[in-house]
Amino acid sequence: MAAKKLGFVGLGLIGGSIVRAIKAKHPDYHITAFSRSQAPLLQAKEEGMLDGVTTAIDGTFGSFDYIFLCTPVEYIASYLEKIKPYISSSCVVTDVGSVKGFIHKTVEELDMEANFIGGHPMAGSEKTGYANSSALLLENAFYAVTPTKKSNPQKVTEFVELVRDMGAVPVVLDYKKHDFSVAGISHVPHIIASSLVNLVQDNDSDDQIMKMMAAGGFKDITRIASSSPEMWEQICVTNPDAISELLQKYIDSLTEFKNDIEQKKKERLHLSFDRSKEYRDSIIDRKKGAKGPIQPIYSFYCDLADEEGSIAMVASILAFKHLSIKNIGIVHYREFTRGALLIEFYREDAMNEAIVALRERGYTIYTTE
Repeated sequence: MAAKKLGFVGLGLIGGSIVRAIKAKHPDYHITAFSRSQAPLLQAKEEGMLDGVTTAIDGTFGSFDYIFLCTPVEYIASYLEKIKPYISSSCVVTDVGSVKGFIHKTVEELDMEANFIGGHPMAGSEKTGYANSSALLLENAFYAVTPTKKSNPQKVTEFVELVRDMGAVPVVLDYKKHDFSVAGISHVPHIIASSLVNLVQDNDSDDQIMKMMAAGGFKDITRIASSSPEMWEQICVTNPDAISELLQKYIDSLTEFKNDIEQKKKERLHLSFDRSKEYRDSIIDRKKGAKGPIQPIYSFYCDLADEEGSIAMVASILAFKHLSIKNIGIVHYREFTRGALLIEFYREDAMNEAIVALRERGYTIYTTE
């Protein structure tokens, strides 16, 4: 692909990660960014990630081959309107919003369908901002691509290749199907998690026994409830139809569960649990090294004494062996494993070598298989 000129509106976690991934693959691409905050622009420029910065939406945007709108969904509509007078007929405008219908309708109203190809990189982090961006954030992450009816097929193909260059896995689909799908696998689960946390909080005893005993299982299935309330408020109001439809289906299924429990219908209860287990087990398990776009996880648990310097000692043993650790963290519960330290590696051979090294030093290791 010939060298391109790219423009970015917004340079946070996702925008910054896209910039880094593209620069890593195409250092000759010329990238210019606009952001209401100057700090990320200055940092990115200093790091060599940006070739130019702009402090306004103006004629600068007329020279770009691609324009990435990397702001919260609620602002994308206004930026579409601002850049419209400046973009060339060959420019591809895309976004990173997690809800596509709201944005596609705005594109239709502005008569920008010929220029627009929607996008949703399905990656993220509990951390935000450009300072936490990474060229690897999109690695093997699914990246939804939602063309319009007027999108140039050749431009779509070219954009899909650019997504692949980022290290992501492009999935081309209709924006309505996208919104319904993410409502099922992301939006409704978040609402359920939030509702479950509120249920426990509202029904806990004065001495907070539920909160005290809430550990592994409860914390795992409600982890997403700790996400940004502002972001989820926006998602709910921009994807109401799909969320409402699936939420009603879920309410109906809960009602069936409730009736079966009250009437002690063992066979129906068993069938429901068995059916969900079978489907859940069929979902790609990264820990089992499944082939495909999702990388396997190479990790194990290590028993650790609760004493000063214990983590540093483990890290020193692995460092002496020149083993690179991808992630390390203390496990705060023990329902499923006796290990207290979870260590993750980039490669399977490094994990295996680490297991040998630590066991030789007397540590007890539990694999995550």
